[in-house]
Amino acid sequence: MQLRVTFVAAARSSPLLAERFGDDRPLDQEGWDEVQRAAPLLLPLAAAELRYCSPTPRSRATGDALGYTPLVQLALRDCDMGRWQGFTLGEAMAREPGAVDAWLADPGSAPHGGESLLAFIQRVGGWLDTRPTDGGVKIVAVAEPAVVRAALVYALKAPPSTYWNIDVRPLSTVTLMGRAGRWNLRLEGQPSRV
Repeated sequence: MQLRVTFVAAARSSPLLAERFGDDRPLDQEGWDEVQRAAPLLLPLAAAELRYCSPTPRSRATGDALGYTPLVQLALRDCDMGRWQGFTLGEAMAREPGAVDAWLADPGSAPHGGESLLAFIQRVGGWLDTRPTDGGVKIVAVAEPAVVRAALVYALKAPPSTYWNIDVRPLSTVTLMGRAGRWNLRLEGQPSRV
């Protein structure tokens, strides 16, 4: 049977340039406002049989505000950034420019002492591959943008470096359909008004 897993990117908790590795802040006012504007389009996803979220405050708050009442999944946590936890990319670059360059160039490296990009992608993919497939289950998962990117790289069997080329905006959605080891990306949405 085929699964349908729709990822919803969590609403923002800070301006883009102030985002920090492992950001544990709750939704900011702009994030709450975004959820309210997006709710009419995202509320139907609450009909999914299984509803999950990342363990971050903003993912949980996004899921709750949309009426999903999601179950926290530790496997959907953001990448463990070791000693860079809480830093912005600019702060990490100012302190350890060579280590940041190595991390960006080699998906198997973890110069920060945390999780490599490759291990992160595999962890998220492992979660995806172990979802129940009974009866064509529909799943919604509210997750950090990094988790959504990792799921896409895994599902499409793309090179890990592709991770850096995927832009996941707050409250955007993407659906993966299939089963363990065989996933398809499904893009849906309203036609744009020209």
